[in-house]
Amino acid sequence: MEEYDPEMEEYDPSLDLAADEWLDLDEQERMILVEDYHRRHRIRMPSVEGHAVIHTIVENQLALEEPVVVATFARLRREGLDRHEAVHAIGSVLADRMQALLVGDQSEREPNEQYYEALGKLSAAKWRAS
Repeated sequence: MEEYDPEMEEYDPSLDLAADEWLDLDEQERMILVEDYHRRHRIRMPSVEGHAVIHTIVENQLALEEPVVVATFARLRREGLDRHEAVHAIGSVLADRMQALLVGDQSEREPNEQYYEALGKLSAAKWRAS
């Protein structure tokens, strides 16, 4: 699959990231690139900024080769999601877990453990149906 050029002037979720170039960017720069992509493509959502935060976190996890996220991403791609859809599917699980933490989920379990467990249950079919 095509990769970004080294200057990382634009973000395109349909293209594989050049991980070291992505990670060399400041976190705010990453979010701005994601926001710009969605604005350029006139993708409407309640909060482009909030959407960019989730997108950026998922891309960071992929670039950092977080094993559970990478495995989930690969599985979702094999199940037929394109790259952007797979990022959104993982992002939906991340957003759900973050929301649970924000409203006071007082589970005794470590938050990442719950996130990884939810990713293990995620499938392309479940995401499409949601």
